[in-house]
Amino acid sequence: MSQPISAAPQEKRLLDQYRDALRIKHYSPRTEGTYIQWVRNYILFHNKRHPKEMGIPEIGQYLTHLATNQQVAASTQNQAFSAILFLYRHILNIQLDELQLAELRPQRAKTVPIVLSKDEVKRLIANLTGTNKLIAQVMYGGGLRVMECMRLRVKDIDFENHQVIVRDGKGENDRFTILPDSLISPLQLHLRYVKSLHEKDLADGHGSVYLPNALERKYKNADKDWIWQYLFPAAEISTDKRTGIIRRHHIHETIVQRSIKEAARRADINKHVTPHTLRHSFATHLLQNGYDIRTIQELLGHKDVKTTMIYTHVLQRGGLAVKSPLDS
Repeated sequence: MSQPISAAPQEKRLLDQYRDALRIKHYSPRTEGTYIQWVRNYILFHNKRHPKEMGIPEIGQYLTHLATNQQVAASTQNQAFSAILFLYRHILNIQLDELQLAELRPQRAKTVPIVLSKDEVKRLIANLTGTNKLIAQVMYGGGLRVMECMRLRVKDIDFENHQVIVRDGKGENDRFTILPDSLISPLQLHLRYVKSLHEKDLADGHGSVYLPNALERKYKNADKDWIWQYLFPAAEISTDKRTGIIRRHHIHETIVQRSIKEAARRADINKHVTPHTLRHSFATHLLQNGYDIRTIQELLGHKDVKTTMIYTHVLQRGGLAVKSPLDS
């Protein structure tokens, strides 16, 4: 009697393949969600045509639609462009003409960063309290991006060498930056609280934390190890959307963003202040204090010194150091 022929395994849907590829390349959950949404919108814009039937003209039409109809910023266009290119290069294995692609890439306008004076930084921090104040001090004290600060683990604070280790920063690179002397005692006190919270979670049958790049399989029970816990844990435990595991994640960055915005209002700082303003201010104040541009580049984690050079504008008086005739 012949055996029944088993059905061939069904091929995954395009967006599922896309998600898998992003995870293989260790893209963050945030980027994963954003990229998938861009690709979905690209397909819907072209009336659900399959991307392999489209190419550079259709990509151009979609980017034009984003700029003219939705009036998005060049940085948002570039994000959509990157998401679509990832689809063609890594899922469809279609090589698009690089010269034509270069013509499509939106050009970002040159902008100068918003920087606080040293007095404004003091006033801002004075109007923060508790954990939000400590987070702001760490960001300004070491020039961290907000998500770099949120993702810090206990093991990333090196008290002995007075440094913070930023893991998997922008561009998936690690770097060292400054741990200010003035933050050592406050952080040690904060860690005592974090440890008591972790011990309570363990006693309640929880205590797990997300580990990157399959480390959870490599190091058994490391997800409950003290050194892997987030430096700034969330107030409540939550369910991991990918795995369904109940964990304590880090504080959500919107909490920090709101607290800094409100602190700037109370401090009567008439500038658009965000967490990233503290990073800009860190670099600017180091330059004003006489530190060289290469050192600041390393601390910020910039690949190209040209990116760091934008902070040199503050060493000039307005109008490229030209004195106004009104002052004469």
